Amino acid sequence: MGALDHLSNIFDCSSGRSKLKKRKQLQTVEIKVKMDCEGCERKVKGALEGMKGVKQVDVDRKAHKVTVVGYVEPGKVVSRVVHRTGKKAEIWPYVPYDVVDHPYAPGVYDRKAPAGYVRNVQDPQMSYLTRASSTEVRYTTAFSDENPAACAIM
Repeated sequence: MGALDHLSNIFDCSSGRSKLKKRKQLQTVEIKVKMDCEGCERKVKGALEGMKGVKQVDVDRKAHKVTVVGYVEPGKVVSRVVHRTGKKAEIWPYVPYDVVDHPYAPGVYDRKAPAGYVRNVQDPQMSYLTRASSTEVRYTTAFSDENPAACAIM
């Protein structure tokens, strides 16, 4: 910014708003929308392609997933889908099950999730499942087939 620009900003008598706007970051937004047919898919895609700042829209009808790439905000994308299509939409709540420590723990496993995905839970109550204590390891290995000194109760 040059000296004249700096001085003009200091002595600006216009309304309190700055002339320079912060530019939004290019980001990928994944949302979950229930789609049953090609018509639903076209309706959702059309609603999002008309949105300002959207560069690319990918729809996966089988997984009920819509991926939007562009200079957009996630909240506005969700509200646009809800408003234009009348369908329930939410931010994509799933992560690949490889990422989660205990994918079949209660609260994490979701029967409605697509294959290979579990619910993304950041719950502090689930932290007790992250690592087994030494007594738990001792008891589970006592009856393990890999342990040669294991107890064999029949």
